[in-house]
Amino acid sequence: MLVRVEGRFVPSTVALDEVDARWNALCAANPRYFDGALLQVLGTSRNGHGGVQIHVQECSYRFHAVQQDGPHGPALDCGVRPLGVKAVATDGARVLVGRRSRTVAFHPGAWEFVPGGSVEPDGSPAEQVVRELREEAKLESVGPAVAVALLFDPTTLTWEIVHRLRIDAAAIPEIGWEYDEFRMVAPGDLPGPSTAVAQRMQSIAARVVAGAQARE
Repeated sequence: MLVRVEGRFVPSTVALDEVDARWNALCAANPRYFDGALLQVLGTSRNGHGGVQIHVQECSYRFHAVQQDGPHGPALDCGVRPLGVKAVATDGARVLVGRRSRTVAFHPGAWEFVPGGSVEPDGSPAEQVVRELREEAKLESVGPAVAVALLFDPTTLTWEIVHRLRIDAAAIPEIGWEYDEFRMVAPGDLPGPSTAVAQRMQSIAARVVAGAQARE
């Protein structure tokens, strides 16, 4: 459950002119950077009913982008921990994975579970992950997305709500700019190199596939 806090988060631990300079350098190196809005996670707590409350506030993407080391200087920790979504998309036996293209900001060339992305400020995480599947692989979900886990990715500094999705076994994903290859693999056969959060998701993927097979 998302608990939305009014206002817009602006970090107070870094100089904003330094953030702007780093951001401008990133945009010059990769024109795909876009300073959209994201949801900054302020904290998480158990709700007492087996679920989690996630307190979020709107924030600018640039404050997240400058938090990675790179050729333009060391990371500027703005204290921003965005909310994202990921999914184990399964046909009942296999799961969808993709190799990130060389033009993406994070983990170029690494394999991960598809889809994934940031939660838009006015959106629903479950609706967002279905939309990401459509945008990233041109596939449609068979039924709604169901949240199954919450993970923190220490590499990208993001909180990720992991969902399960069902996809058609005969569907063929379409290559776009975010991925240069897709595969349908068994849950434990994630190709390498892979992202750290994808490695953590393998056990979740195994449970999702086992559950799908039990329901058939």
